[in-house]
Amino acid sequence: MKERFVRLITAEGERLGGLPHGDYPRPSLRREGGNSKYMILNGKWRFRSRYNDCEIMVPFCPESLLSGVKEKVIYGEKLSWERSFTLADIPADSRVLLHFGAVSGESEVFVNGIGVAKNSNGYLPFSADITDAVKDGVNTLRVEVVHDLSPRHPHGKQRKKRGGMWYTPVSGIWQTVWLETVPQRYIAEVTVNADDTAAEITVHICDAVTGQTNGQNTDRSSSAQAGAEHGTQLITAVCEGREYVFTDGKVRIEPENRELWSPENPRLYDVTIKCGEDKVRTYFALRKLEIKEVNGKKRLCLNGEPYFFNAVLDQGYFSDGLYTPADPSLYGQDIMRMKALGFNTLRKHIKIEPERFYYDCDRLGMIVFQDMVNNGYYSFIRDTALPTVNLRRRPALANARPAVKNEFLDAMEKTVRLLKNHPSICCWTIFNEGWGQTDADGAYRKLKKLDPTRFIDATSGWFKEHESDVESLHIYFKPLKLGSDRTRPQVISEFGGFVHKCPDNSFNREKTYGYGIYESREEFAKIVRKKFEDEVIPLAKEGLCASVYTQVSDVEDETNGLLTFDRRVCKLLPEDMEGVAGALRAAVRL
Repeated sequence: MKERFVRLITAEGERLGGLPHGDYPRPSLRREGGNSKYMILNGKWRFRSRYNDCEIMVPFCPESLLSGVKEKVIYGEKLSWERSFTLADIPADSRVLLHFGAVSGESEVFVNGIGVAKNSNGYLPFSADITDAVKDGVNTLRVEVVHDLSPRHPHGKQRKKRGGMWYTPVSGIWQTVWLETVPQRYIAEVTVNADDTAAEITVHICDAVTGQTNGQNTDRSSSAQAGAEHGTQLITAVCEGREYVFTDGKVRIEPENRELWSPENPRLYDVTIKCGEDKVRTYFALRKLEIKEVNGKKRLCLNGEPYFFNAVLDQGYFSDGLYTPADPSLYGQDIMRMKALGFNTLRKHIKIEPERFYYDCDRLGMIVFQDMVNNGYYSFIRDTALPTVNLRRRPALANARPAVKNEFLDAMEKTVRLLKNHPSICCWTIFNEGWGQTDADGAYRKLKKLDPTRFIDATSGWFKEHESDVESLHIYFKPLKLGSDRTRPQVISEFGGFVHKCPDNSFNREKTYGYGIYESREEFAKIVRKKFEDEVIPLAKEGLCASVYTQVSDVEDETNGLLTFDRRVCKLLPEDMEGVAGALRAAVRL
């Protein structure tokens, strides 16, 4: 009998080595020199659950092919990961930090049997100062996780019963685990605020002895608690050979050779920051986002000029690693393949990626529209079926439970703090199609205070309230059109979703999920181009500022990607889209 579901492996997965994702995982705060060292703890761990007592390959979740776990995971039961690591000659004047890129589920971390950290957000990094728990020699590390997919916590498109537009859940560790030794007084966080003229850089210094930091509380280290003292130690920065001195933890850098960042010119400025024995490298870019009226139409502008954000929806799922690519280089490959087709933007859909993804977007020149990850409750009738036929009356109290609402707002704030340094991110999406939506206006006001420099799409798709920077529509099955509110820039934040299925590269061999099926690659290419030529380009002349085609790759049942799920086939060729991007650039200037 032919297998219905096929666990596909990518070419990178076939070449997987003993230390996956072994590079330094934090490009925007790269520590080097002095007594600072790091150790990647990916690789083989021991995994235990009701049906498993086996090796697992971290950072791949147990549901994935690359993890090596063959039995199923029971949601709501305790899972555990365990390994040992060896430390030798820990300097007396240093601290040992343990970092997790992300762990999905309610997690608790133990070092040598001592509890050192707890976490409940499955998409955000967390850290712990484990100096007092480790010793010279062999140490044990254990992570216990309960992943029950509670509506209270951010969960995105994970479902116990996957299928259609809902995907296999991701349990436990799914990003890099690593150790880092730092001085007693170290740089805990760097914040960048930049426009088209200069960058203001703020450093938050943690004194591990006093437990104080010179700025806002930071989740990067459990020892960096709220504090007020800056100390007297000199903090300096070097950019393009010029030295700057921080005052009250801040410095303003105005590059002499000023170049603005864009997808066409992704110029980054490297900065080295030193504080006592600690030294880190970071970077920034100069660019400005504005909404202007141009020839009677509201336009989204980049660096003072109307810009068409030609986007693709990016779910961030991989056939063999699920949330985690076999190798980080796959991020750059996806970016460059989309750029080759003329796209300049990715809408990162209801997922937060490791920082490597955003760094690759920064350096390669790919704009990101970043979604917040939804929590809360979903109803197919209320949130999908009725809105699709324009019956969009949302119950006022849906998802208004205080615990659910407060956790979403807290996660939104932490997401902005985590990612706001990245110049590639140009828009935040708060709610998608009403998933978890409650008080979108209040969430918009909170987010605007957190980051007034970027565009905000408060309600992508439908259930719009009053406050948003754009009017945002999802249109499938019908001709594209602009919205009714011309006082705001117009965005079609999802459309397309056409299917060309490559059976040998598909997860579900029996069912095909998408919005219009085309048997041949040539038919598929023709309909995609026609959609842009007949609808997107004319609407761009009328006021459309951005469009988001669904989607970068197939995902499990969905076969409406431009790439197959295993990334081995690109269904479009660059020549299929030749001239489209140029026509869109010209259209927004009319």
